[in-house]
Amino acid sequence: MTTTSSRDIYFSFFMFTADLRPDDEAYSRILIEHCRALKDMGYTGFDVHIAPQPVGGDHALEVASYVELKNRFDLAGVGDVPFTTNVGTTQGFDITSPYKEQRAQALAYLKSRVDITAILGGDAAIMSGPFLYPYGVFPVTDDGEPIWSDALQDWMAQRYVTARSSFAELVEHAVTKNVTLAIEPVKSWETPGPNMVSEVLDFLDSFESRPAGVALDTAQVVMESQGPQSFRRNVARASAQHRLHYVHVSAPDRGAVGDAWIPWDLLLRELEPVFRGPYLVEVFNAVPPFDSSMRMSRGRFWRPGEDDPTPYGSAYDVAATALTTLQEQLAAVAQHP
Repeated sequence: MTTTSSRDIYFSFFMFTADLRPDDEAYSRILIEHCRALKDMGYTGFDVHIAPQPVGGDHALEVASYVELKNRFDLAGVGDVPFTTNVGTTQGFDITSPYKEQRAQALAYLKSRVDITAILGGDAAIMSGPFLYPYGVFPVTDDGEPIWSDALQDWMAQRYVTARSSFAELVEHAVTKNVTLAIEPVKSWETPGPNMVSEVLDFLDSFESRPAGVALDTAQVVMESQGPQSFRRNVARASAQHRLHYVHVSAPDRGAVGDAWIPWDLLLRELEPVFRGPYLVEVFNAVPPFDSSMRMSRGRFWRPGEDDPTPYGSAYDVAATALTTLQEQLAAVAQHP
């Protein structure tokens, strides 16, 4: 008989929203109810997306709004579980920019995200996501022609070099806040880079500080990886460097984690002996902006307290099934290493 695993498993609020709206007290009550329901299921933490703001916004004011949100969580009794954050950079906040002023405003933006992560997550919080290069911003030539293949690799290599000094400052700031940074590589149809775990590790080779590492996403590995041998090498390399900070468990279609095309045995047999952090169940629901940005044709999992029931199933049922599935898969690997 298969038993369940006791590993820490978090749930991503990508099921519900991409914006916590920290100034909206009424919406905070909805988030609190989601936290309670997921906690009762057995999830031991949550991952929340910190929505970007327009360039020129007041970072200090924004950070203060998250202090108030955390206070609401605490008063409601859901602030005792760990919170991690998902952060992305944008074209307006780009630390790979060749322009010093743009890198400076991007660094200020990312430092504010570290501050928010520390507020929500407390000690040893994790900030993960595509925050090295702006998500979804594909380069073009001066004539407006897209840059691909070898030319794109050369272009990205220079952007990584340009980002090093600003990223070093970000790492130093994260150390003062006790926040772990986990860069997530994302598949090439979503963003030009980094696409591979190896590309993130290559970038980090010059950084001695271990708070900077990688987040490994099962969907990205299945859809974008070079294969099982590459996966094994990358896990071993990240582990040896103490840079394997977070593992996102997500189906290739970003939908329900249950009967999904996830090679559980291959993935978990490599990860379990070396990974000690939390696993994150990540389901992208068909809510804005994911429905358009990820071209979702599937229906929305209805969110209790927010949507009317639909034939596509309840977000809570999907979350419960995902938790049971991952626990069983982890237990199976533990029983038969």
